[in-house]
Amino acid sequence: MPLFRIYVCVKHVPDSAATITVVGPNRIDTKITYLINPYDEHALTEAARLRERHGPAEVVAVCLGPVAAENTLRSAMAMGADRSILVVTTEEHDSIFTARALKCAIVRDGEPGIILTGKEAIDTEGMQTLFRLAANLGLPAATNVVKLTLEEGSALAECEKEGGAVDVLRLRLPCVIGAGKGLNTPKYPTFPDIVRSRKKEVLKIELAALGVPAAESRMEIVELKPALENRSPKALTGSPAEIARRIAVILKEEARVM
Repeated sequence: MPLFRIYVCVKHVPDSAATITVVGPNRIDTKITYLINPYDEHALTEAARLRERHGPAEVVAVCLGPVAAENTLRSAMAMGADRSILVVTTEEHDSIFTARALKCAIVRDGEPGIILTGKEAIDTEGMQTLFRLAANLGLPAATNVVKLTLEEGSALAECEKEGGAVDVLRLRLPCVIGAGKGLNTPKYPTFPDIVRSRKKEVLKIELAALGVPAAESRMEIVELKPALENRSPKALTGSPAEIARRIAVILKEEARVM
């Protein structure tokens, strides 16, 4: 039986608990803690689950990022990836180029049985890369997947939509799956997992060596601004019933969430 390769695309992102400082018009101070994009943790956990159920299989984590992203890939391997590929770059890239680079790295490495990603990255929240990767590879895609079942030659994906609705899609394999939070509970590594990950392979490929074809279009961040919270606290007085009515009015007319 041929080896079933499960590729997991991971992103090296700033820790959401870190203090983000904007420097210059469109850059942040990178001297902060970086980690695996949290949605990608669900993709890694699901990849390990698929390997257990549909072996023989190999889980390969792939990342486009700086040299420091090796730490993120070590974390990915501690969570279950068998090996990893780091496409080394010193620049920030948009989803158009990122998808092309990830495609080149995957095609160079082997034939994918399935490709998993997080449904979005917490730093840009573009939700574009997985679809662009699928388009470049000519594969079907599904996002915000909360249940995934592999069948003979196909994947059955339940995708959560707004309002709690769920789409059930059947995709031919290989395909690209964007993991949602409801897909699983990430399996965080133990100390032995971390020790073993240090012995696993991180293949580093310089971006220029991949020969990524240039795109006809591109996107760039023109300006970054710190998020400012303008809060105007209001004291609500009166009886509990009066306060409840006032809260309902605020939620409906001011917050517009009702």
